Amino acid sequence: MQKTYQGSCVCGSVKFECELDLAKGTTRCNCSFCKKARFWMAFTNSDNFRLLEGAQALKSYQRTPPGKAGPFLDFQFCGNCGVRAFTKGGALPQFGGKFHAVNIACLDNATDEELAQAPVHYADGRSDHWETESATTRYL
Repeated sequence: MQKTYQGSCVCGSVKFECELDLAKGTTRCNCSFCKKARFWMAFTNSDNFRLLEGAQALKSYQRTPPGKAGPFLDFQFCGNCGVRAFTKGGALPQFGGKFHAVNIACLDNATDEELAQAPVHYADGRSDHWETESATTRYL
């Protein structure tokens, strides 16, 4: 069931809210950026994401995967505490346009039970095949 979640970085400079249905699935990715950041995400259409505070605190790192028009991914992180609360993405048909990948660990009102029950897709981002399951997942 879709729910409105509030989220923030660890220092509280960046605050957002979004509509997500965690039961529809979450993603862990083995690309170099997600692996190093330990990023566990859920996707939402950009219309369902609202930055409430902290635009001035946000820093950005942009990346364009092979075959995409760039910049395609805009990794947003707090310039004070360094936490990546979300990533902004370019238009994808499955999201009906632009999207946000929300860091599940930054959802302030997600219960432990909701997180434990959320299905996880282990994406093979290292090979630029995000729709394919990574062969090894225990380290993610």
